[in-house]
Amino acid sequence: MAKKKASGKKTKKAKTKKTVKVEKKAKAEKKARKPTIDDVIVEKTEELRKRGVPLKIVEEVREKLMGVRDLLTPSDVKRIVDLVAEEYFNNLVEPAEPVGTVAAQSIGEPSTQMTLRTFHFAGVRELNVTLGLPRLIEIVDARKTPSTPIMTIYLDEDHRHDREKARDVARKIEYTKVENVTRRYEIYPYQDYETGLYNATLILDLDPAMLEDKGVTRDQVAKAIGKLKNVEVEVDDTDPYKINITIQGRDLAHIQRIKDRILNTRLKGVKGIKRVIIQKRGDEFVLMTDGTNLEQVLKIKGVDPTRTISNDIYEVERVLGIEAARALIIREIIDVLEEQGLDVDIRHVMLVADIMTRTGEVKQIGRHGVSGEKDSILARAAFEMTVRHLFDAAARGEVDELRGVTENVIVGQLIPVGTGIVELYMAPSSLVRRGEE
Repeated sequence: MAKKKASGKKTKKAKTKKTVKVEKKAKAEKKARKPTIDDVIVEKTEELRKRGVPLKIVEEVREKLMGVRDLLTPSDVKRIVDLVAEEYFNNLVEPAEPVGTVAAQSIGEPSTQMTLRTFHFAGVRELNVTLGLPRLIEIVDARKTPSTPIMTIYLDEDHRHDREKARDVARKIEYTKVENVTRRYEIYPYQDYETGLYNATLILDLDPAMLEDKGVTRDQVAKAIGKLKNVEVEVDDTDPYKINITIQGRDLAHIQRIKDRILNTRLKGVKGIKRVIIQKRGDEFVLMTDGTNLEQVLKIKGVDPTRTISNDIYEVERVLGIEAARALIIREIIDVLEEQGLDVDIRHVMLVADIMTRTGEVKQIGRHGVSGEKDSILARAAFEMTVRHLFDAAARGEVDELRGVTENVIVGQLIPVGTGIVELYMAPSSLVRRGEE
């Protein structure tokens, strides 16, 4: 038994020596091998993460450096990484910095320079979009529906480079009614004296140019109308663009309602999308829509769901979630400011978006949203409806902790911002004892 144990120990010792030898050899090879520029980039950017720079910034720096690695030397990489770290740490907010006040000033002051007009969307005369101060007010007020709802629809790889393929997708999206493909119509109402009911003959004269443009045939129009109640459809064989419709109704008002229903019958497309315009952006075709319906558009074949977006904040929140709504608020505000030639740091805008979406749903910055839901009674009263807020708080016996800026300004105290957040305490008894010594 003793011999077996001894031999076992010997084998174990030999294995350990072998492992150490392999490790030494690997280290020697690694030392001898000159590190490539890729190794340097990975090593230096990893140092960034160890220094406390967020992972997202580290990954972005690494990706950018990898893209131009053929132009860089190891010393260049080190210098760039050091500059990134320096820039990041220089831009951190100091403790007790009044970020809300700075953001309000930074957005509010340049906003007064905006023109109070509605502009045409750049490059598309047929499409109006609200820009400038009216659009900014729409965003921060979190209006349920924007005054000019618009979607930017990007196409997938198979459709984005060919105008005809882009047009096919546009035809699937654009909401087409019978009225859109009708050049003119005539209606002849009459009363059936035996039954006392009213009948009418509606003659539709279809527009061949619009039929071709919308990608619809006469038979499709007739089939769609034929599904309605109290309607009989007859196709005119002598004229390929004429449809005769017999309407049965209780009275003339009923006839009129059925006629309107016929003209508004859906032929194809997505509800809410009134018009689709094809734009060339760089080397791809993009669709701009008058009207929005993000949920239905994302289901259409040929649409790129990862880039398609609506300017309706509530619709984006409902379909894609609160994080997407926050990103849209930031993008829309920045677009409005940049269109006016104003340069505002994106972090101020991000703070506004964070405040609007922090509860998990979009809230306006107003008495029905952020300002009206503050914890402080005096802060709520200072914004709007002063007497009502004070009466309600008094009736409920609420207490104001005086933790914010507004309420401390009202009562004449130091505001808890900057040096005002520091509290200095003194123990007189210990000072007396020191004096005695």
